[in-house]
Amino acid sequence: MATFLPSRPARPLLGALRPRRAVDVVPVVAPRPAAPAPRSSVVAAAVYDDGVRTAAYDNLAETFSALRSRSGGMAWIGLERPEEAELTSLAREFDLHPLAIEDAIQAHQRPKIERYGDTLFVVLRAARYLDDAEEVEFGELHVFVGPDFVVTVRHGASPDLAAVRARLESDREMLSRGPEAVLYAILDSVVDGYAPVVAGLDHDIDEIESDVWGGAPDVSRRIYELSREVIDFQRAVRPEQGLCASLAKGADKYGVDPELQAYLRDVADHLAEAADRIEVFRAALRDILTVAATLVAQRQNEEMKHLSEVSIRQGEEVKKISGWAAILFAPTLVGTVYGMNFDVMPELDWAYGYPVALVAMLAVSVGLFGVFRWKRWI
Repeated sequence: MATFLPSRPARPLLGALRPRRAVDVVPVVAPRPAAPAPRSSVVAAAVYDDGVRTAAYDNLAETFSALRSRSGGMAWIGLERPEEAELTSLAREFDLHPLAIEDAIQAHQRPKIERYGDTLFVVLRAARYLDDAEEVEFGELHVFVGPDFVVTVRHGASPDLAAVRARLESDREMLSRGPEAVLYAILDSVVDGYAPVVAGLDHDIDEIESDVWGGAPDVSRRIYELSREVIDFQRAVRPEQGLCASLAKGADKYGVDPELQAYLRDVADHLAEAADRIEVFRAALRDILTVAATLVAQRQNEEMKHLSEVSIRQGEEVKKISGWAAILFAPTLVGTVYGMNFDVMPELDWAYGYPVALVAMLAVSVGLFGVFRWKRWI
């Protein structure tokens, strides 16, 4: 059976396996209710022999016992959000490195691949697209691959490893190639899950383009939020390209089956295609955001132009009103002066006073009208 690295002597799990300090036991007088059984994170556990499942188990202890009882078998254990005690048990049984165990407990790791002796530790980021929310939901998967075991630690709803297990169990020839075949199948499932995400992002970008030209409100916010999802998706896909390259580089060195190498190249091609589409999406969203900003600026300019035209028209009306008001103000002023009730007042007893006042009012009004007409106020 092909392995990734030559074996080395088992190493202790550092602090995880150190004996704990004894604690004084304090007697309890009142009886306590029985503690609930600890939650089991074992989703599926089975032992395989030459590509055929010999038995399935519900707990780790039975799986370990069945694996040790047969030569040439392979254990495939699937866990979901396991407790530290369960990972410690796995570490004791399979000599897993404490740093890898720490990563599996804490999660929130970027996709990567690390070799610890004859064990390979792989972190993958599965993804699915929530179209209604326009969000990419990520799941994290940690895979330990050894000479005779595969342990998967899942954090999140995806990927669907039950489907992967069923597909491999139906293909005895592939499963008989050992743990490396399981790793390929898991990696292939994760990468295949990127296709619906790419399709969902592509569809929403088309919708955004229509919204931009249709003048939909808040489209800039939608563009920004979708751009963030594309960037997060790129952060999951790009490191996995390096992961596949690292696997391909070490395939010949560690004697990986040539057929699996061909499958790995196919996975790498799908990853490259997804990465290329992501770059296209980022460029398209940048261009769309620029177009949206330009259209908003144009609409603002048109609104400012309209407001300016309205302001100009209002100014013209104000000038007309002001001009006629000034014309009417002149005779009103003359009439008001001579309408004052004073006994001693020039021109009150003048025979020509009235016609002169009318002529003066008319002359002033005509003069003002001529001036305003010349200035195009009226």
